[in-house]
Amino acid sequence: MHRLILATFLVLAPLAASAQDMNAYNQALATFNAGKLDAAAPLFFELASNAMDSDVRARSEYYLAQTYARKGLPITALVTYAAIVNAGHQHPFYLQALEGLVDVQQQLNEQNLVPNILDKAYTPEVQDKWVRLPREVLARVHYQVATIRQRRGRFEEARALLEAVPPDSRVYARARYLLGVVLADPHFPGRPSEADALDGAALAAFKGALEAKAPQIAHDEMKQLSLLGIGRLHYGRHEYPQAVAAYEDVPRYTRFWDQALFENGFARFQNEDFGGALGSLQALHAPQFEGAFQPESWVLKATVYYYSCLFDEVKTTLTAYEQLYEPMAKQLEPFASEELDLLSAYNLVAAENRRLPRPIYLWIRGNERIQDVMRMIEQVDLEKREVAALGAWEGTGMVPEIVSSLEEVRGTLVQIGGRFAKSRLQEAAQNLRTFADQAEIIRVQTALDEKDLLLAGVDQKAILKTQSIYRPKMPGAAWNYWKFQGEFWRDEIGYYQYTLKRGCPARLQQK
Repeated sequence: MHRLILATFLVLAPLAASAQDMNAYNQALATFNAGKLDAAAPLFFELASNAMDSDVRARSEYYLAQTYARKGLPITALVTYAAIVNAGHQHPFYLQALEGLVDVQQQLNEQNLVPNILDKAYTPEVQDKWVRLPREVLARVHYQVATIRQRRGRFEEARALLEAVPPDSRVYARARYLLGVVLADPHFPGRPSEADALDGAALAAFKGALEAKAPQIAHDEMKQLSLLGIGRLHYGRHEYPQAVAAYEDVPRYTRFWDQALFENGFARFQNEDFGGALGSLQALHAPQFEGAFQPESWVLKATVYYYSCLFDEVKTTLTAYEQLYEPMAKQLEPFASEELDLLSAYNLVAAENRRLPRPIYLWIRGNERIQDVMRMIEQVDLEKREVAALGAWEGTGMVPEIVSSLEEVRGTLVQIGGRFAKSRLQEAAQNLRTFADQAEIIRVQTALDEKDLLLAGVDQKAILKTQSIYRPKMPGAAWNYWKFQGEFWRDEIGYYQYTLKRGCPARLQQK
């Protein structure tokens, strides 16, 4: 008899606990639906942590993430959604958590945490389940996962994901641009034997980004990047006039215009438009770009003068390079070693600059990925302050857990930012070494050529006197010619064209 009573109690106890959990869940849900988020969150948190009923626990986990998101705590919501996704597709709210994760990524424009979470979760086992996601959400998932696959050199996987993004998606322009980058990569499988076909597909992808129908996320920037991509593609194929046309289509004073000016200088030089190359560099060296880190532009300028046998101008340009970048290289040296820890590397670029050369500091801080890290860390710190200030959550156990999770996220972000900052510092130092070597080669070769001309009895000044400076050809009737007199006018920058004499004897010009 006692055994029967005990067995009956063991059956009824879980049922009673389940009913109690469901009643508490219904109360939490009603509070949530009434918009009383401060009161709903502790109720869901308690159930997500301690409910005996697994279904109630799963529902509470999801609605806790929803509460955080509506409360304006997107990073906290991100962590909670990620826990559900990481639990696997058996979780009853797995797909809803994926959708929430993608929504948070869009809200934050976050480029590191969410893409890596989605990439880890996107396995062959779940791909057939993910197709049940809303069409736009799935498009964003494909794009985010593709960014990770592209960074890791898994180009064919990235291509398949990007091609799955439909034209009516708001990330279509982004996907087309990245597809062009993937297909144009020299390491894409099939190169160089299939280069023509891949280049054609890359060009079509870039044009698809340009022509994508609104609304598109960051469409103006994607257009600029696609024009740069088209220019680089033609440049790599030695189609220099087409490259010049693409670079010159990048709108003036937009985010990537300085990069377009720089690359256009190379394209014009390769197209033997030496005056045009110097014109692009003249714009790049205008006061508007003061503080830019462009050491290679000075080496290109010296190279243009060298090929014109204008040796005095070569030496003047190299002297300007040395005065600008040699002190910078010495100042950078202590911060470009392998011994620099990631926290110190991040702090160098995240804090107010006091130790790095300003152009290098701005060059690193201006990068989209480091900006993303800094923006997310700022959001983490904001949420920590807001959670700590919520009296309604005090003593619930929520605050310590949220703060601990945010601290973990912050640590991850600092590591990501530190790796990137360290890599960029080392890249800057290596660039300065490389271009200093190139400058020295140009200097030595200039001295040798001057010596050869002297020994050959060539009067270079006489050669230059026989030549006249001409006005550049006007593009149209609405254009006017103004001689540069040392002042930079905003409406002239980007339209400069040099006219050069050639100091080379006939045999050197032919060479």
